Amino acid sequence: MTLHACGPLRAPQKTEGGTGSQGRARLPGTIDFHCHVLTLAAEPLVADRIEKKSEPAMMLKAIGEASFLHNNTVMLPRAFPKLTRVEERLADMNATGVAIQVLSPSPTQYYYWAERELAEQLVRLQNEHIAELCSQHPERFVGLGTLALQHPQLAAEQLEYALRELGLKGMEISTSVNGEELDAELLQPFWKKADELGAVIFIHPFGTTLGERVRTHYLSNIIGQPLETTIALSHLIFGGVLDRHPGLKIVAAHGGGYLPSYCGRSNHGHDVRPEAKAGAQRRPVEYLRKIWFDTLVYEPEALRHLVNVVGASQVVVGSDYPFDMGHYDPHGLIGSTPGLTDDEAAAILGGNAATLLGLGRCIFTSST
Repeated sequence: MTLHACGPLRAPQKTEGGTGSQGRARLPGTIDFHCHVLTLAAEPLVADRIEKKSEPAMMLKAIGEASFLHNNTVMLPRAFPKLTRVEERLADMNATGVAIQVLSPSPTQYYYWAERELAEQLVRLQNEHIAELCSQHPERFVGLGTLALQHPQLAAEQLEYALRELGLKGMEISTSVNGEELDAELLQPFWKKADELGAVIFIHPFGTTLGERVRTHYLSNIIGQPLETTIALSHLIFGGVLDRHPGLKIVAAHGGGYLPSYCGRSNHGHDVRPEAKAGAQRRPVEYLRKIWFDTLVYEPEALRHLVNVVGASQVVVGSDYPFDMGHYDPHGLIGSTPGLTDDEAAAILGGNAATLLGLGRCIFTSST
């Protein structure tokens, strides 16, 4: 891949590999915002901890025997090489027409239970690993790190170090922290620093708080994880975080969960309920138009609705690489979405992410 001079992002042009649905050509500058990396060096630090040793039993209880077995015998063995081997990642990117991946930690490595000293080590190893990958392949990778959100002041310091010293663009965080919602007062130092630095914050859940009701049929992931994102975004809106920190750059995984699809109810609640209006100065839909959302909604009609609600400028490609709940044909999905102009398709495929990440509106073309 060759990086050419930045300039206005052109409409999609035909490249080797064909076109997407409805004849729209594949865009060379496609950026996948939702791609995970596993840092193997972090695992020895937690291997002997009771919290780590108890994970299999906790996971079995949370997702049930059938899903636990499938994950450990099929899904994870397939994903593991892609999480850890850069050559497999690059081959998959080339096969799917992705110019750049935005790397973020595997949510399994949040480790929000860690005390301060351990948390410092875990975060350092993960962030340095991602920064190293980006340094080795600067034309293919951009990095988001992790931080110890259970220690908010430390998290603010880690955020600044990661951006200023490691060259990362922002952080991935979960949808809650040890039972605390994202609008909790104790997290204010982190949000303040993220706003000041212009850091990109990628919100991605790990598990669900729905408990036994979603234990079967993999509903813990199918239903539970999008709902966690819905709840997290709702707390940021109704809890006033987005009013106090209007410069925040929030990206929501899984298309923002269910919130964009049923935002009318949130708007209505804000209109008629004083306790809903108390924390948010504007109707919820107005905040959604200042948040970014990935395309992990699977179907063209769902993507069309997301664009209708938040605007084409607020949508970025997201595959959830390399897990089996991902979607790996961004060109087909966007090419099949009714009513998108070529400029809107180009923006979603790469232009929006490039602008958000401060990459410029660059064109990437194959050197082969």
